[in-house]
Amino acid sequence: MNKIILIIFCSLFLSCNLNNSIDAKFNECIQHYYKASKDKSTSLSQKKKAINTALQCTQKRNKDTFFSKILYQKNVIHLQNQEYDSLLVYQKLLLNHAATINDKLYLAKQYLIKAFYFDEVLQLPDSAFHYYNISKDHFITIKDSSGVGKNLLYMGLIQQNQNDYFGSKETLTEALQYLNPTKNIRYISSAYNALATNHRKLLNYEDAINYYSKAIKVANSEKDKLICKNNIAVTHVDHKQYEKAIALLSGIIKDSLFQNIPKEYNRAIDNLAYAKWLSGQNKTEKPLLEVLNIRIKNNDKRGQIASYTHLGEFYSKDNSMKASAYFDSVIRLSKDLKMPRAEKDAVKFLMKVYPKNVELRNRYVFLQDSLYAQELKVKTQFAKYKYDDKQKQESILRLQKEKAEKDLAYTKERHSKIIYLSAFILACLIIAFAIYFFKRRAEVLKQQNELEKLEAVYNTEAELSRKLHDDFGAKINHSMLLVQNDSDKYKLLDALDELYNQSRDFSREINEVETGANYKNELFDMFSIYTSTQVKLYTTGSKSIDWSTINDLSKIVLYKVLRELMINMLKHSNATAVKIAFKTLSDGLQINYSDNGVGASKMAMQTKNGLRNTEKRIQAIGGTIIFETDKGKGFKAEIKTPN
Repeated sequence: MNKIILIIFCSLFLSCNLNNSIDAKFNECIQHYYKASKDKSTSLSQKKKAINTALQCTQKRNKDTFFSKILYQKNVIHLQNQEYDSLLVYQKLLLNHAATINDKLYLAKQYLIKAFYFDEVLQLPDSAFHYYNISKDHFITIKDSSGVGKNLLYMGLIQQNQNDYFGSKETLTEALQYLNPTKNIRYISSAYNALATNHRKLLNYEDAINYYSKAIKVANSEKDKLICKNNIAVTHVDHKQYEKAIALLSGIIKDSLFQNIPKEYNRAIDNLAYAKWLSGQNKTEKPLLEVLNIRIKNNDKRGQIASYTHLGEFYSKDNSMKASAYFDSVIRLSKDLKMPRAEKDAVKFLMKVYPKNVELRNRYVFLQDSLYAQELKVKTQFAKYKYDDKQKQESILRLQKEKAEKDLAYTKERHSKIIYLSAFILACLIIAFAIYFFKRRAEVLKQQNELEKLEAVYNTEAELSRKLHDDFGAKINHSMLLVQNDSDKYKLLDALDELYNQSRDFSREINEVETGANYKNELFDMFSIYTSTQVKLYTTGSKSIDWSTINDLSKIVLYKVLRELMINMLKHSNATAVKIAFKTLSDGLQINYSDNGVGASKMAMQTKNGLRNTEKRIQAIGGTIIFETDKGKGFKAEIKTPN
């Protein structure tokens, strides 16, 4: 029994190894034929045979791994062989397969081929623009910057060919932002060349020459550089700078490399002859006819349109019959090539030859209106494509953002329990510490506040003691001396009256302040005591103060602080006017005191015990007092007390 199990196991093992060996050989075979289909040294028929063999292998083995790549190469070969029916069949197969396995790379590449087919083969610019746009979006998805730039370049060229020069400029400028300066030199040069042509068509000749020069600078092909130089010469002709155009074209046509590019060489010869005729150097049509014959021989129909136009212009002044014949040829070719703008230009020249021909004028108006309507339709359509694409991209970004936000929310929710638990423990510790800290701080502040209050009381008592000793005591002693010396009784009575008044004032100073409904009256009575006919008192804002909202302690402190300021004014300032302004704040009361006295220096302020005592009083109730004074500039104080 064990031998049977061993034999079965060995058979399975050998079978697996055999299958793996066969798979490896198939993969090697596919890779061999795929590389053969891309060998530049082989003919198209050999490439086609090799890719068909590779395709047969991939249909049997590892379809997902090689199928997209093989199908794409097969489509490239069909396009090169102009086998468009086969291209359409395998193109559909590749697009379906790539969409099924979400192969964005080959979706992008195949849509690029599809767009090229509509652009160059079917010459349907609207459909081509659409598929270039789809290809571009797939390249954006896989972050292939070069692929995006190439598609934008082709889209910009379509817009240019449809006379949407402004839209083309915008698209080509965007393309340059994606093209790689080291890997996509040829495409960058082409984009600059196309931008220059847009500017030339828009009559921005200096900008056109600038972009042609940029194209020449980045181009790595001498052929491309010569073509750009030819374009610069055409720009000079358009700008009526004929001498510059002649000098440039004369150098170009001598280049042996340029002579091997028949279409461009003939174009340069034609442009040179045309520039010389416009400048007055050439008065014969022979060079123009030579180029026309070469273009007819090479079946260069677009070139023939340029030659016929130049010859029509040449004869337009001297031989209307020949001019008309050449312009008629332009009209015939433009209809064959579906180039209504060339027909419109020819009709415009014919109108100069036959200015009274109503039929020509009507035809010109018809063509102009048709072209305007078509160009407007094209511009609107291209703009809509770009707008819809922008909306689509924004929608994708919005969905990606929403998905990212959902993923982030899920991640946060998954970790929230741990975070919340940790946060709860930390919060408990912080709260416990905060309770202890604030409790301790409250005790310290309470003790500090009590000390400040005691210091304020002590200072007040010290001030009262000084007044008793210095002022009141001295006057009592003076009265006693008057009695002992049997002085005049009237002097004694005056001294006693002054002593009485002083004792009354002193009594008021040490007695409790009325904080009830009569507070305001008592406060203003105090003001009147310290002002006389020599000192004018001005008060503002007191009527708007609701004194019932101010706490008793604040009233008492305010009363005594203002009294101290009035005493200081009376004794030291020699003021003639005092202003006290009251203002209600959201959390208390503000009083601004000012007088026009002599003021005091900062050094003198530090030695005034009474003013220092007012600061302690205000601070003890949570208020503030700010002094502003200088020698000879009066005295100001801003007081703020809580409700």
